Amino acid sequence: MWEIKLSLALGLMGIGTLLCAQSPESSVAAAPSERPSLLSTPSSIVAINPLPAGVSAPAGYILSANDQIAVEVFGEDDLRTNGRLNAEGNFSVPLLGSIHLAGMTLTQAAAKLTELYGRDYLVNPRVNVMLVGYAHRRFTMLGQVNRPGSYELPEGAQDGIDILEAVAMAGGYTRIAAPERISVRRRKPNGGEEVMRVDAKRLARTAGQNFVVRAGDTVTVGESLF
Repeated sequence: MWEIKLSLALGLMGIGTLLCAQSPESSVAAAPSERPSLLSTPSSIVAINPLPAGVSAPAGYILSANDQIAVEVFGEDDLRTNGRLNAEGNFSVPLLGSIHLAGMTLTQAAAKLTELYGRDYLVNPRVNVMLVGYAHRRFTMLGQVNRPGSYELPEGAQDGIDILEAVAMAGGYTRIAAPERISVRRRKPNGGEEVMRVDAKRLARTAGQNFVVRAGDTVTVGESLF
């Protein structure tokens, strides 16, 4: 009889040990090592629609067709956008649609967008317009230069470059070039054209004088007659 009681007691002790191993206190203690920590994955936190880096625009820079800009509305991440002005100088903006920005400074463009957003959509909006990339402004070198072709104006050269610099970009004069006989063909704002004669030989000898080659110009270096 005592053997049966002993077996029963040992069985009850085993059940109690098993229950203690699975007690709530044990599961709570193990939880911290199993629960993922938000602090351990900072890389999962990213900016929404990050804007590209801007370029350093000259003071009073005037926007023109094909300039690339970024527009940010503070506190409204969904309204961030960037792209190029189209050939007509318009830029597509969220909610507002196509807005003409060519001919304005960055400050003026921001003021216009602020006014339009505040008129119908936002309360006291704050808009920033940033220049991301200049328009592709090109000129053409023909005639007696070593590398005739189309060249892009350097960034920041909003008004153009000196004609001697333009010649240098095209590899300099050939041996039969006539620097005093250069013609520059330029489009007028009204759609016509004008042709100007430039004596680059004289300009090279005269300090403080130059001729500016602008975007769209076609420069032709003449050939020496001797």
